Amino acid sequence: MDATINFTVNGRQRTVTVDPQRPLLDVLREELQLTGTKYGCGEGRCGACTVLVDGKRVRSCITPAASVAGKEVLTIEGLAPSKPPSATEGAALHPVQAAFLAERAFQCGYCTPGMIMTTVALLQETPHPTDEQILTAVNGNLCRCCDYPRILKAVHRAAEAGG
Repeated sequence: MDATINFTVNGRQRTVTVDPQRPLLDVLREELQLTGTKYGCGEGRCGACTVLVDGKRVRSCITPAASVAGKEVLTIEGLAPSKPPSATEGAALHPVQAAFLAERAFQCGYCTPGMIMTTVALLQETPHPTDEQILTAVNGNLCRCCDYPRILKAVHRAAEAGG
């Protein structure tokens, strides 16, 4: 039986009527057309589907939609929501996104949204993390391109920028 779920996504109130056990990932991608969050393993092990719920990172592929009722969900699309000042300029990037771009901390890019969301959560909790803290935080996010050295540099760069 479907349920009506009210929650905030990227600063915007949203209401969906879905099976309450439906994965949040499916709701984001299929009901709300927020496709930046990726489906990876479907078991909460790879981190590609990481979003923030009330500031804490969660694996949206194993998070029931009903569990976010009344909560704030932040996806990769919500990090830099500003509109470009003109048609020739792009939107401003979040400091973590800018750091990943500057360090070229992605190859295929599939893990990047989850890595960025994990980094945002880490820097909210620990503004100047050590290498060990970074590696512990991203341990559950798999990069099949093995771009971990650049990811580590990107997290440090984002921390320096106040990400």
